[in-house]
Amino acid sequence: MGMLSGKTALVTGSTSGIGLGMAKALAAQGADLVLNGFGDSGHIQELQQDLQRQWGIKTIHHGADMSKPAEIEDLIQTAEKTFGGVDVLVNNAGIQHVSLVEDFPVEKWDAVIAINLSSAFHTSRLVLPGMKARNFGRILNIASAHGLVASAQKSAYVAAKHGLVGLTKVIALETAQTGITCNAICPGWVLTPLVQKQVDARAQAEGLSGDEAKRRLLLEKQPSGEFVTPEQLAGLAVFLCSSAADQVRGVAWNMDGGWVAQ
Repeated sequence: MGMLSGKTALVTGSTSGIGLGMAKALAAQGADLVLNGFGDSGHIQELQQDLQRQWGIKTIHHGADMSKPAEIEDLIQTAEKTFGGVDVLVNNAGIQHVSLVEDFPVEKWDAVIAINLSSAFHTSRLVLPGMKARNFGRILNIASAHGLVASAQKSAYVAAKHGLVGLTKVIALETAQTGITCNAICPGWVLTPLVQKQVDARAQAEGLSGDEAKRRLLLEKQPSGEFVTPEQLAGLAVFLCSSAADQVRGVAWNMDGGWVAQ
């Protein structure tokens, strides 16, 4: 029996990258899963079957666009109808756009804020009544080292992730005398499809090999010179879901190879 047997976890943006790592780790603890994200429907079905077969859990997938409040509402309602509630919410969905402030396309700004910040507000406001009724809940917001420090040309992302850390603290205070905790995880560089795009762009722009582009990207920010893995982040998420973390409330926990220590 896993620590989360009989509980349900919803992970946004969980068809690849960090979100998928989180979903797998929570499934290994016995949680039924609500997956969310875009991708090939055949591949997503395969993913669900693998998780069900390996851990004996139930899964559903909902393709809500996390920039659209009405679709988020449908996602939460579907989760509650199917499983009776959401016990663990992992707000992971995210997008990035890189540009100087004066050149930043307004629609890109709106999209980054909507998906990286507003979606976590909407999911949280919708799951909190059920969590309060059951007096148990774990809300994990996947922020970023950029929720704690800034980088040039990432105004919307940095603003959204700082906002997500602030939202985390407010929810933690509002639930402080309940069985619900809310915390943020702040990864450094993780080799997700999002980061791979930045590596490829850099390799092309500077005429570098893929490995050299990775090395330079890492060493600019991450003193360890190594990527954080989705599995390492998922291990922290599992801890934050455990009873050992009952009094971990409102933290922004960076796992970043020393980035923020500088």
